[in-house]
Amino acid sequence: MFDNSTVLVTGGTGSWGQELVKQLLQLSPKEIRIFSRNESNQVEMKRTFNNPKLTFFIGDIKEMDTLITASKGVDYVFHLAALKHVPVCEEQPYEALKTNVIGTQNVIEAAIHNDVKKVIYVSTDKVANPSNFYGFSKAMGEKLTIHANILGLKTKFVCVRGGNVLGSSGSVVPLFQKQIKEKSKVEITDFNMTRFFLTIEDAVKLLFKAAKESVGGEIFVMKMPACRIVDLAQVLIDSSAKKNVIIEETGVRPGEKLHEILFSEYESENTVNYDDQYYVILPLLKINDLAERYLKYPKVSLNIYRSDQTLISKEEIRQMLLNGGFIS
Repeated sequence: MFDNSTVLVTGGTGSWGQELVKQLLQLSPKEIRIFSRNESNQVEMKRTFNNPKLTFFIGDIKEMDTLITASKGVDYVFHLAALKHVPVCEEQPYEALKTNVIGTQNVIEAAIHNDVKKVIYVSTDKVANPSNFYGFSKAMGEKLTIHANILGLKTKFVCVRGGNVLGSSGSVVPLFQKQIKEKSKVEITDFNMTRFFLTIEDAVKLLFKAAKESVGGEIFVMKMPACRIVDLAQVLIDSSAKKNVIIEETGVRPGEKLHEILFSEYESENTVNYDDQYYVILPLLKINDLAERYLKYPKVSLNIYRSDQTLISKEEIRQMLLNGGFIS
């Protein structure tokens, strides 16, 4: 699919972006364009990969002109750029709106302008019944992305929803490890909190699945493990060399849920069981060939897909962290 293709990755210097680029390079692309606004991250990434197929664009998705330039001659766009930290988006909602909503519309319009084949939008579990501005802004990005398919143009648009990526920038695993090392204490907002998790490799697998098998208009959802955050913290404590580490409950932050949802009760009515690893949420919008593509797939039996429904054990958490290289 990507052989001799030109691929644009917005937010390409982040954790998802770097793993995506690493795996894309194995698929013989013609060129991979990295679009982000952080100069130092680009310089570091360029030195790390040292590959002539990589081209770097410094720019912001809030600026249409730079996106149009970066998208010229592109076959596929992976749209990863976003403001993603819940407290930041709560404190600065207008900035989140400009990046996550207006920026996404700019990506859509730039792709249409340049006749890109397909755009893959990276969403989040926080869009289902959103309780914070980050979730609302990403949900609007989803709506814009899906809606772009009804224009009947060459470019197709698809979304993916994932949970928390283990070890990604700002994620809880490196944060907890830092707290264990420096404070002998792990701070958790609520002892009952649960979250979905996936490895960075699985996150890219989800992107490739959607890119290769989508018609345009779908939301691909990976079936993924969920765990209690306090169990995750305890496994990290047990695997560390530190003694007498305590876990402290600090209280839920504004906009934070106890449990995340990957599809809501409303969405379950239009969700199919795609295979043993993925669900696909179908829109209510009429999009050419989409409904026909999924007629043979069974509807889901779940009314809602929530992170406290099937929790993995501490041993399974430990194995997940071992597989990811976070503990030894």
